[in-house]
Amino acid sequence: MHITDYELFEVPPRWLFLKLTTSNGAVGWGEPVVEGRARTVATAVEELLDNYLLGEDPTRIEDHWQTMYRGGFYRGGPILMSAIAGIDQALWDLKGKQFGAPVHELLGGRARDRVRVYQWIGGDRPADVGEAAREKVDAGFSALKMNATAELRAVDTPAAVSDAVDRIAAVREAVGDEVDIGVDFHGRVSKPMARRLASALEPYDPMFVEEPVLPENNDALPAIRASTTVPIATGERMYSRWEFKEVLEADAVDVIQPDVSHAGGITEVKKIASMAEAYDVSVAPHCPLGPIALASCLQVDACTPNALIQEQSLDIHYNETSDVLDYLADPSVFDYEEGFVDVPDGDGLGIEIDEAHVREQAEKDVDWHNPVWRHPDGSVAEW
Repeated sequence: MHITDYELFEVPPRWLFLKLTTSNGAVGWGEPVVEGRARTVATAVEELLDNYLLGEDPTRIEDHWQTMYRGGFYRGGPILMSAIAGIDQALWDLKGKQFGAPVHELLGGRARDRVRVYQWIGGDRPADVGEAAREKVDAGFSALKMNATAELRAVDTPAAVSDAVDRIAAVREAVGDEVDIGVDFHGRVSKPMARRLASALEPYDPMFVEEPVLPENNDALPAIRASTTVPIATGERMYSRWEFKEVLEADAVDVIQPDVSHAGGITEVKKIASMAEAYDVSVAPHCPLGPIALASCLQVDACTPNALIQEQSLDIHYNETSDVLDYLADPSVFDYEEGFVDVPDGDGLGIEIDEAHVREQAEKDVDWHNPVWRHPDGSVAEW
């Protein structure tokens, strides 16, 4: 068996799907994308497949990963690692189908039967969070996540802090103490504001504060972590075990959030998770993406003892034109009950992509880019 062909499909709302085909007719699916840079990643995928994988045995996943990563002199970064990630997912999907087993069985077997998930509320500029929180808890979710703020200045007003406090207070009042609330700083917050916000939010017991500072300022995380009892989470914009090594060795985080479509795929994220286990750090994979990325996350979660909770993008504010379940032949694989989803036990990634729908949607014009925000003085703000 060898890889004979591939196709890429840019589909709404902002996803890129990869289909790998082999000489015996088997098909594997992956989701290589950087949101807002899908076409750039598509070119990287084409280069990797044309240069290294066409004509090769798809089962040698580790060797292919090493070749794609180390075969070029320049390594890492969001584009290359996301391209590798989607190819890696498709290779694992093929391998699971070859052996008639879900990917997690090939990675050592289950460490759990179901995976806890959380639901987004509030949008980019968080609003109406109390009502949204009640609705999601009534729908069965036991964990929520929200953005802490809209754009912030490097040193902002007391009102900006109190507005953030009022929002999480409204959610806590709406759902009580039995529901977890993750608060995403989204890299919008400067070092001094991160300390002020984390301290102000403490009375409401967030599940974690996510990305309190930009990843290029990870050196500030130990001091921020030392200043608060709220668990610190980060990692959606970190792309390899070498980047995670630094925050783990610095005792800077409590929860890491590698993205299985950005951080080198299933192969790399499983290694990152095992590194984190040795530091008593939990894993909550980042996944505001499509069904292939989510299925890949759940395969890793299933066999990872330190997996804490899984992000998923059903009804997230980005999914205005299409949603996760639209691309599945059997959407019930992602049925959420009591805040959990069962581990997919089908072969490979455990999902069946509705290829006809993918092809139909790929005919549409997809041109998603994140907004560019500006402060009142006209300078660029972090989104």
